[in-house]
Amino acid sequence: MQHISTSKPTWLDWIWLLPGLIGGIITLLVMVILPPDRTIDGFGEFTFKLIPLVSAVLMIAVFPQKRTWVHWLLLLIFIVYMGYIDSVLVLEVFRLGEAFAISTEAQQVQFNYFYRYAIFMNAFTVLMTLFAYRVGGGSGERTFKLGIAGILILISGINDYTFWLMYEWPSGRPEFFSWASHVIIFTGDAPNAMGMIVFIAIHLILVIAVMLAPIQRWTQHVINKLTVKKA
Repeated sequence: MQHISTSKPTWLDWIWLLPGLIGGIITLLVMVILPPDRTIDGFGEFTFKLIPLVSAVLMIAVFPQKRTWVHWLLLLIFIVYMGYIDSVLVLEVFRLGEAFAISTEAQQVQFNYFYRYAIFMNAFTVLMTLFAYRVGGGSGERTFKLGIAGILILISGINDYTFWLMYEWPSGRPEFFSWASHVIIFTGDAPNAMGMIVFIAIHLILVIAVMLAPIQRWTQHVINKLTVKKA
């Protein structure tokens, strides 16, 4: 009787490199090559800047767990975070403070750099946590769902709302969230406080829906259909 191997192909252990490469290239474009811009001008730009996040989530979800070097990689990420990413944040804060002392124009220019890096750091923190979960034994399905849920929280505007609440505005709290450009592309105009609450609530509902979705069952159903068609 002919023996049929059920082991998965070796190349699947390296499939995570594909989304990693895509996300890495676009991150390089946004962080190094393209000029910093804190304003999202349309759905095209919004989608473009989301691709690295989704790619990273896919990469982590299929990242191999049974490798002796994986835990050392996580330790290396911790070192990079404290040895480089944290230090660059401090430098960005200093540069922003220096720009405040020069002129309003210099302040606006430097704030774009600071804002871009702050967004990157938020995303890196979420992805680092997700990677630790995957390395610790999280399944691909749960890792993917947690990652998508994390992206939804990142873009929900919850930090814009809490900033609006916590900051001591010199002239009183503004009525509209004119700086939340990623929200405006959906609402059409700068939302007020109630509009922001609704926007955040929608994203939190989507988070719950993603976490409860039977993604593995859906994926298996598609695979089974494709297998039947091939047969």
